[in-house]
Amino acid sequence: MKIICIGRNYAEHAKELGNEIPENPVIFMKPDTAVLKKGSDFYIPEFSNDIHYELEVVLKISKGGKYIQAENADKYYEEIGLGIDFTARDLQSKLKEKGLPWELAKGFDGSAVLSDFFKKEDFDMKNLNFSLLKNKEKVQEGNTSMMLFSPEKIIEFVSQYFTLRFGDLIFTGTPKGVGKVAENDNLEAFLEDKKVFDLRIQ
Repeated sequence: MKIICIGRNYAEHAKELGNEIPENPVIFMKPDTAVLKKGSDFYIPEFSNDIHYELEVVLKISKGGKYIQAENADKYYEEIGLGIDFTARDLQSKLKEKGLPWELAKGFDGSAVLSDFFKKEDFDMKNLNFSLLKNKEKVQEGNTSMMLFSPEKIIEFVSQYFTLRFGDLIFTGTPKGVGKVAENDNLEAFLEDKKVFDLRIQ
């Protein structure tokens, strides 16, 4: 199972981190060991003092494919969920300064939080609201209409380079409002009005 992640897919998030708006999707990967075991707390790793939450819509690939065209891409995923791409921002900044890959800052154990998955047909994928509360305060709010690259365009682009297989996950990017977590914080994620996970930070 691959975890493929899209960076800078919301213009306002790119701006808040001082990044350019990309012409094509920015791709990075997480290993399967990044998935946080369901029901577990998230433990801040010892190598970072600046772990950020990034809430994202996640696609679960339902059948294999390569060179998928955008007009057919919706046939390759049947379920969606929400996830957090935890990021060691201090480590990422050091890696970026040296022109190095981000995986140490993005792919560490427990860095991929996942909700349950839900049938996409129950949602309007072109107008899907999602949000994150930290200690009961709303810190992130997004809508799929704000994506620079739609799920179909992402699948088309990614499948030019990687064969997609059943069970692969695609994190589709985070909206503005990313921020630091601290010990004893509580994160709650909502897909429309449905709470899909509740996470304690240790």
